[in-house]
Amino acid sequence: MMAAWSDRVGRTGRFLWSGWSGLAALSLLAALWQFGHEVYGDFILPAPLDTVRAMGTILADPASWDIAVLTSRRAVEGFLVSALAGAALGLAAGYSPATMRAARPLVTVLLGVPPIAWIVLAMIWFGSSDGTVVVTILIASSPLVFVGVAEGVMTRDRSLDDMARAFGAGPVRRLTTLGLRHVAAHLFPALAISLGTAFKVAVMAELLANVGGIGGELARARANLDVAGALGWVMISVAALIAFEYGIVHPVRAEFERWRAAAQPWGVKR
Repeated sequence: MMAAWSDRVGRTGRFLWSGWSGLAALSLLAALWQFGHEVYGDFILPAPLDTVRAMGTILADPASWDIAVLTSRRAVEGFLVSALAGAALGLAAGYSPATMRAARPLVTVLLGVPPIAWIVLAMIWFGSSDGTVVVTILIASSPLVFVGVAEGVMTRDRSLDDMARAFGAGPVRRLTTLGLRHVAAHLFPALAISLGTAFKVAVMAELLANVGGIGGELARARANLDVAGALGWVMISVAALIAFEYGIVHPVRAEFERWRAAAQPWGVKR
């Protein structure tokens, strides 16, 4: 028990320490942003510090937190539905080559249609409601998870399946002990991309469908030519995305793939 907790604390410490590289990348982005501000001026691109002040002003209003929570809830609901549907269909297609051959053209069609076209159709079908946002996220994000899971299943080492079958492992045991571990390497990157797509599509759908949320506030900022306010809401949306991705998706991945760290030689870091 103590060894497991010590290992978990060690992985958490390494995860937090790796955040320095992320801070360095964000600092580089801020430097480029400041350069753009000095070239184009306040009206086109406010300074990063002014945008942070605008973000602080927005968050000082308690109603703004409700708006951010509303958009986050819609994005996470759409992401969860997309992840479940894409993973289930991807597993089925990965183990059935005929299903995969039939599904590939459909995935190409779904990925080829711009999300804004799905938003327009969803507005006609569901009106100005949460259904418009969630359905648009489902159509835009689930193919990403589907492709990741299906590719993971198809590229598995079948000789390991044969070996497990020779030792008497049934289909369910082979899936949980071998198949899902290999699929996880393809699933979690797809989930991270799908989560980012969910937040982007949620804000876009809110803006076009006029259903409130951060998208509605962006529309208000556009009408008032409030560039700093618009960028402040964008930063709030990105902060919510980062909180969900690095607070839930990556810790779950680290827990699910802790066997990889155990299999690495001492001193080897990813």
